[in-house]
Amino acid sequence: MLSKSLVFLKKNNLFRDIKNRDSSQGSRIIIGGKEYINFSSNDYLGLANHPALIRAAQQAMKKFGFGSGASRLLCGGSILHAELEEKIAKFKETESALVFNSGYAANTGIIPAIAEEGDAIFSDQLNHASIVDGCRLSRAKTYIYRHKDTANLENLIRKTKSRRKIVVTDSVFSMDGDIAPLKEIYDICLALNATRCTPDTLLYTDDAHATGVIGKGKGSLEHFGIKPEPWIIQMGTFSKALGSFGAFAAGSKDVIDWTVNIARSFIFSTALPPCIIAASIAALELIEKKPVLIKKLLANRDKTAKGLTKLGYDIMGSETPIIPVKTGSIESTLKASRYLLKKGIFAPAIRPPAVKEPRLRITVTAAHTDEDIEKLIKALGSL
Repeated sequence: MLSKSLVFLKKNNLFRDIKNRDSSQGSRIIIGGKEYINFSSNDYLGLANHPALIRAAQQAMKKFGFGSGASRLLCGGSILHAELEEKIAKFKETESALVFNSGYAANTGIIPAIAEEGDAIFSDQLNHASIVDGCRLSRAKTYIYRHKDTANLENLIRKTKSRRKIVVTDSVFSMDGDIAPLKEIYDICLALNATRCTPDTLLYTDDAHATGVIGKGKGSLEHFGIKPEPWIIQMGTFSKALGSFGAFAAGSKDVIDWTVNIARSFIFSTALPPCIIAASIAALELIEKKPVLIKKLLANRDKTAKGLTKLGYDIMGSETPIIPVKTGSIESTLKASRYLLKKGIFAPAIRPPAVKEPRLRITVTAAHTDEDIEKLIKALGSL
């Protein structure tokens, strides 16, 4: 039934296959018995294989076992889940927080919970697929504004008549590595809320690639010096810079209570195992105690970005450890990725429909050495 469609994908260089590691996650990985410098991981701080996370997970398994056995509402959670939620709320400076099983589950659960029929959602053109699907699952009408174009956003908001308005944006865009103009977006929402007795313009930020990376690790609001207002909802993940797994929502107590009762991806999912939650707690404590990890990450990012720019590569406006390298056609992008693979560097080609323009997506971590970065730059220089 799908054979013709698969032939089409292969013919157009759009077919993808899965590669599995023979090693732990890290700046160096083993695939098929060969070691590669890994420039494809979102493990920005190099915590996925950190002894503190492994130790915390082991201790939690001894006490709580492995499986959760039920959803949170059926007592599938442990006291560790509540502890992590308290820590995240404190970390994000909000009244409350809620753990989700993944960033995808969070966005597809929270957005439909807060956006009802008669509401309007305003979503950035380059928002992550999970945000796009969350908007589609809601009963609200969705308006797409041009990427980071706050004039276009404000114009759409002011022209739209709706019961409630919700602006949804990635704070760090996962394929381009640029940062949303959150201060300008915040000011638009603030101005609208100031004219009404009850704030009915919400701001929803996806901090998946910002938590642990920008704003001294606290994310986008801290980066822009924005106070976490009751009408702002922050989503973030533990699976990237924090090296663990799962996601969270952070906001006012009313928003979190509502989400607990309405978000289907939360209500109908088995709770994350306690050992994963324990690892997330350890990771959070680690980045608060060791800000040097974030400094190292940003230093590595700057070294890589400068090296690639000096070679004449277009890094597409990247401002973060996500550094896209413009490579032209799908064919030339695949060729570049294969060339790097021969040089012992793992940096997969990113192609449509994940992105409109093909590119190599280089992700730099705190675990990369100067030698790793120099090898990448040298390889791309010879390419």
